[in-house]
Amino acid sequence: MATRPAGSHVNAWRPLVAGVAEVFHAHFVDHAYPRHIHDVWTLLIVDDGAVRFDLDRHRHGALRTSVTLLPPYVPHDGSSATPGGFRKRVLYLDTSALGAELVGRAVDEPDLADPQLRDRIHHLHQVLAAPGDEFEAESRLALILERLRGQLRQRPPVEGQPAGPGLAVRLRELLDARTVEGVTLGEAAELLHAHPTHLVRTFTHVHGVPPHSYLTGRRVELVRRLLLAGQRPAEAAVAAGFFDQAHLTRHFRRYLGVSPARYLGGPVTGIRRAGRR
Repeated sequence: MATRPAGSHVNAWRPLVAGVAEVFHAHFVDHAYPRHIHDVWTLLIVDDGAVRFDLDRHRHGALRTSVTLLPPYVPHDGSSATPGGFRKRVLYLDTSALGAELVGRAVDEPDLADPQLRDRIHHLHQVLAAPGDEFEAESRLALILERLRGQLRQRPPVEGQPAGPGLAVRLRELLDARTVEGVTLGEAAELLHAHPTHLVRTFTHVHGVPPHSYLTGRRVELVRRLLLAGQRPAEAAVAAGFFDQAHLTRHFRRYLGVSPARYLGGPVTGIRRAGRR
């Protein structure tokens, strides 16, 4: 039976705060994220160790002293840059929180050397650790978003960052609409009036992952939300389009380093958990 690496821990929940899709705390020893795509903004701080990642085929690193912001619909991976693994805290923010015009700047430079911003994010995580202070959390989030917008708008527009070709975008929209029921390659090719091979190559070139990997990632994201809403893993597996719970567990563990059953815990901050480990 597969087991988690010693010392690894994941903790996730959805707070009652508009704009925050999920709070995610993790301590990973040797888990490596495969290349994947989120449909939300990823606001990340590292509490211990360091993370190396490729964003849109360019190498970056997330350090304890910085803030990392990954835009939606841009492929990235992630692994530890230090032997002892890493601890991180993440806020997944709805696309309504930050404008689409900021995506290109975030792709170009996802790392923000801003101690005040990092401190604000740290305190927001502390507030989110227990229910009851949602108004304070909303206020702190508003200040964080304002500072992020200011940081990104100070950067020059990214040159040579063309919008994705229409065919790849249309296939992505089709996969988003058919996440649960799925679609065959032949059906997609017929609907989009393209040769299947050309469809796969175009999608992979534009989005950085092949269509089947994108669809699996979208299903894993859906399961995360269903688990946060209180569904059991077996129910979430079927509701998200997986064949069964074993099928879900195999992919969920590959993406997130733990099984669906171990994904949820109590809302405890990474800093406080670090004191116990």
